[in-house]
Amino acid sequence: MSAKTYEVRTYGCQMNVHDSERLSGLLEDAGYVRAPEGTAEGDADVVVFNTCAVRENADNKLYGNLGRLAPMKTKRPGMQIAVGGCLAQKDRDTIVKRAPWVDVVFGTHNIGKLPVLLERARIQEEAQVEIAESLEAFPSTLPTRRESAYAAWVSISVGCNNTCTFCIVPALRGKEKDRRTGDILAEIEALVAEGVSEITLLGQNVNAYGSDIGDREAFSKLLRACGRIEGLERVRFTSPHPRDFTDDVIAAMAETPNVMHQLHMPLQSGSDTVLKAMRRSYRQERFLGIIEKVRAAMPDAAISTDIIVGFPGETEEDFEQTMHVVREARFANAFTFQYSKRPGTPAATMDDQIPKEVVQARYERLVALQEEISWDENKKQVGRTLEVMVAEGEGRKDDATHRLSGRAPDNRLVHFTKPDEPVRPGDVVTVEITYAAPHHLLAEGPAKAVRRTRAGDAWEKRTAAATAKPAGVMLGIPAIGAPAPSPAPAAAGCGGCGD
Repeated sequence: MSAKTYEVRTYGCQMNVHDSERLSGLLEDAGYVRAPEGTAEGDADVVVFNTCAVRENADNKLYGNLGRLAPMKTKRPGMQIAVGGCLAQKDRDTIVKRAPWVDVVFGTHNIGKLPVLLERARIQEEAQVEIAESLEAFPSTLPTRRESAYAAWVSISVGCNNTCTFCIVPALRGKEKDRRTGDILAEIEALVAEGVSEITLLGQNVNAYGSDIGDREAFSKLLRACGRIEGLERVRFTSPHPRDFTDDVIAAMAETPNVMHQLHMPLQSGSDTVLKAMRRSYRQERFLGIIEKVRAAMPDAAISTDIIVGFPGETEEDFEQTMHVVREARFANAFTFQYSKRPGTPAATMDDQIPKEVVQARYERLVALQEEISWDENKKQVGRTLEVMVAEGEGRKDDATHRLSGRAPDNRLVHFTKPDEPVRPGDVVTVEITYAAPHHLLAEGPAKAVRRTRAGDAWEKRTAAATAKPAGVMLGIPAIGAPAPSPAPAAAGCGGCGD
């Protein structure tokens, strides 16, 4: 009898993407195999939805997808559907009522129970709903099927202690809980031994690391410790919070060779009035002060951000303050969001909700300004020689253009002419930038150098192993990188919460 197949569909932030790697690992540990590439919708034996709750229409999207699977499940006895993640944590009591064909509902704190709950639902022939109110075990202890052989997420904390009025994450992920530094470093060392050369430290509020263990400099110490791991070429982190971004972190970034000069620093608004209403614990002057210090220590740093347009009560003057900060900060790129109500958040019931057409007009002005700045900043890269780590699946037109794609140290996307010699994802190619667009760089000349790496070896080994058995399907999410070169439009903070 052949093994049962599974499919994981993921929505939301990097935390969910990494949780889905763990869900895949758990299922494979329990004997399931990933559904072959090209499997028709509903043909997997187990379909898992790892959900997000930060968008107003998140539940509509979930129930629409569940609705399409209902008739398929009727035709296929034994097929199972599981719903986990933030929406499951929030709507625990309503999912099975609205979609009684769902077999398992589990929350953000007990993803390790999925195989057991699936088996229990099969034996008892009734839905299993199990939502833990607090973390049962730090999820990094669970088996993980990583999506990349050369770049990896490493979770350093879960949960968040902030109370931003637009964000429901703390209610669903709980209070911040930090991992032991030794456990984090042990995981990184194990990944490097397997061939990984780039890691992204991950937390809802990553630079608050240490608050749970009473050490305000724990995050900068962790960055410096990563610098001592032989074979680890690139270290990134996301997403920090301006409140906790201290001078020792800037120094650690500047002084640790393998910590990349790339920073994702969520602004949300440039208006002090709006920041106060959002319960963000910094103001415009503090934010710009951080940017100034980062640029003084690392003039080549690429800084990105999250911005919410149209928060309740935002006036034209408030919006102009956001535009002012964008002009001053000169972000390499910005993930801009039109405010949408998150059910269960204080902001959802605030007065002075901004009309949709006003929000849309402001949003378009902000995007136009940021596009202009991104292009100008990218043009400064023309003529520079960069080491690009070759990525898998980042260049949609690569085959047609005979190019490859990868990430520069500052995380800019680079498309470059395919070298004569074989190059694998994870290898490093040195190129000269000849053209800049707002969202990518182009290197049209021949490569200056190609460095084959242990990460490329790891990719080759994994690819060879995959061809010996049915190929897997990628997680059901928009492409967001390698998977980890950090931050991505689908996942800057939690749908723009930045905590």
